[in-house]
Amino acid sequence: MVEVKRMEWRKAIAALTWEDINGWLKQYEALGPLPGMLATFVEAFVPMLPLVAILIANVNAYGLFEGALLSWIGVVSGASCVFAIVRFFGGRLRGLLERKLPRTGRLIHWLEKHGFTSVFLLACFPFTPSAVVTLVSALSRMPFHTFFLATALGKGVMVFLVSLAGSDLAGLLRHPWKIVFILSAFGLMWLLGKKVEAKYMK
Repeated sequence: MVEVKRMEWRKAIAALTWEDINGWLKQYEALGPLPGMLATFVEAFVPMLPLVAILIANVNAYGLFEGALLSWIGVVSGASCVFAIVRFFGGRLRGLLERKLPRTGRLIHWLEKHGFTSVFLLACFPFTPSAVVTLVSALSRMPFHTFFLATALGKGVMVFLVSLAGSDLAGLLRHPWKIVFILSAFGLMWLLGKKVEAKYMK
C-alpha cells in the first residue's frame, strides 16, 4: 500500500504542467523572486519534478531575462549543493557502486578523464538525467570548481533556450525562425550528447 501511494505521488509530481507551477508561483508572488529560484533548486533534490515546466512557468511569471536568471541560479545552486553533499558523504558509496554496478564505475572513471567537456555537454541538454550526472561527478575525483563551471555554463545554455521557447509559446507560431533556431540548437546538443554517450559505451 505504501509503495502504491509512493508511485502515485511520483506520477502526480511528474505530471505537473507549467500552468500548475505558474499558479503556485502566483500564490507566493509576495515573496518576490524566491519561489522561482526555490522551484529549480528543489528539482536538483527531487529529480522527478518537471524541470522544463518549471523553466517555462518562471519566464511566464517573471519575464524572459529575470525568469531565466532565477531559474539558472536555482539550477546551478541545487546541483552544487547535491554535489557537495554526495562528495562529503559518498566515499564508501563509490566503492559499493563500482562493485555492484560495474558500468557506473566505468562512467565515474570516464568522467574523471573527460570531466569538463562531458559535464558541459550533458548539462546543455534539457532531458539529460541531471541528478545522475551530478551524483557520478561527485563520486569521481573531479574538482568542485570544474563541475561548477561546466554545470554553470551548460545549464546557462539549456535554461536560455528553454526559456526563450517558453516565454511566448503562441508567438513561436508567428515567428517560425525561432522554432528553427531552437530545434537546431537542441538537435546539435542531442548529436553532441549521442557522441558523448557513444564514447562512454566504448
